[in-house]
Amino acid sequence: MSDTGIGALLIRLRTERGWSQQRVADEYNALEGRATKTGKEIGRYEREVRIPVPYTRKYLAQVFGVEAAKLDRAVVVSKSRRNGGGPEDAQQTLPAQPMALPRTVVGAVSVDAVDSAEFARFIAQRNADEFVVEQLEADIARLARSYVSHPLLELYVEIKRLRNGVFELLRGRQHPRQTTDLYVAASRLCGLSAHVCLDLGDYDSAATHARTSRACAEAAGREGMLAWVRAVESLIAYWTGRYEQAARLAQAGRQHRAGGSIQARLASLEARALAIVGDRVGVVAALADAESSRGAMLGPDEVPGIFAFPIAKQFTYAGTSHLAVGGREHIQQAIVSADTAIRLYRSAEDDDQSVGDLFAAHVDLARGHLLLGDLDGTEAMLAFVLDSAPERMSASIVRRLTALDRELSEPQYGGAAQAAHLRERLQHTAVLAASPSPTALKAWVVPPSRPPELPT
Repeated sequence: MSDTGIGALLIRLRTERGWSQQRVADEYNALEGRATKTGKEIGRYEREVRIPVPYTRKYLAQVFGVEAAKLDRAVVVSKSRRNGGGPEDAQQTLPAQPMALPRTVVGAVSVDAVDSAEFARFIAQRNADEFVVEQLEADIARLARSYVSHPLLELYVEIKRLRNGVFELLRGRQHPRQTTDLYVAASRLCGLSAHVCLDLGDYDSAATHARTSRACAEAAGREGMLAWVRAVESLIAYWTGRYEQAARLAQAGRQHRAGGSIQARLASLEARALAIVGDRVGVVAALADAESSRGAMLGPDEVPGIFAFPIAKQFTYAGTSHLAVGGREHIQQAIVSADTAIRLYRSAEDDDQSVGDLFAAHVDLARGHLLLGDLDGTEAMLAFVLDSAPERMSASIVRRLTALDRELSEPQYGGAAQAAHLRERLQHTAVLAASPSPTALKAWVVPPSRPPELPT
């Protein structure tokens, strides 16, 4: 039997082809027909931080054009080494004549061995294996990506089911590596729950989920998730009117060493909060930091969708920040930023088109035109939002529409029939968006008799 472990074999197969780890992940995802792997995850397999399960090995074999049995044999070698020796150790035999011991000693030793065996069985009683963790990660990645483009009520029940299921798993036993992975999964699912509550305007519940998400991230020792949770907490502070605290939380998040786009997200959040409190210098510096962080990104985000911060979203935040600063130059820059965000989202794949950010960019464009005295431009930009389904609008979008309605009530627009018409439409949409239908509300209730379900 070859003595090559799975990590060394995967490295050799990849380097023979001159591929990066991300290229392997892309080839894998193309075969499976969905995005379940990242370059970092391929790196974990190569370092043997995680052993690919049979399902994964089947696709990896197809990626490299080898027999799956070759990868299976390499896994046997790796697992044998983990258990204390190489494959040859399994073929060693015990001495034919054990050393003789007094009967009383033999009896005591036998009892001691029973205790050891019982503990070994206790260790073996795990309620999660590598396949369960891998499927969880795939489900979280799918939900995170779908979150930005699908109605919340389509996803919340599954988020809640998976989250509670992970809580139950963590109350049981599993290998320490899988415990860490489950804490990461719990952190992300609590983060998704926090975002659901945030988008519904239930800020107290959002804060509770965010605290649990942070506790799980700390238990797992994941700097990236700790930084991401600070971003959520900054959002909660922002939408509850605590703008200085929102800026401080974003600054605190930037202290974590994390890759991907999280630093650009935190700097953008800081800029938007500082704009409200009138710190023009701080806004410009934070927006510059967001741009430089984007250029200095070390690798892609581990999870897509809500856990990533695409460049289109960065332009959306920049537009909002410039509007809050005010002044003709900043207003014109806000219009450019919001327009760029819309164009970037329109050119993205359907699942990556953030509905909430498209709404926000259009409202910012409308307000920018309003501040420049262009009611026609305001109405044109609002059309996308007002013609959309109200149930797709988050609490923050409703608040933006309400604020725009108040601005249109100011004396300089009081005599314009166009302004009055727009106000009627804004008020009507805001009322509908703030009042979910009874059918929609029923979708939030999971029958109490139904236990949490997880892949087995």
